[in-house]
Amino acid sequence: MALKITTSTCSACGACEFECPNAAIAMKGETYVIKASACSECDGDDPKCIAVCPVENCIVKA
Repeated sequence: MALKITTSTCSACGACEFECPNAAIAMKGETYVIKASACSECDGDDPKCIAVCPVENCIVKA
């Protein structure tokens, strides 16, 4: 399973990109996206990207 960023709510702040231990998050156009094949959801820990995202429910399970 992987996480995904709801592009319509993403503020493009970039906080999530630097927290991802797998480098699965990158800018695409004017927002960020998560490469599903690289996302491990932080292997059972609380996903770091969700913890730092300032927009509630922007990053969700795909």
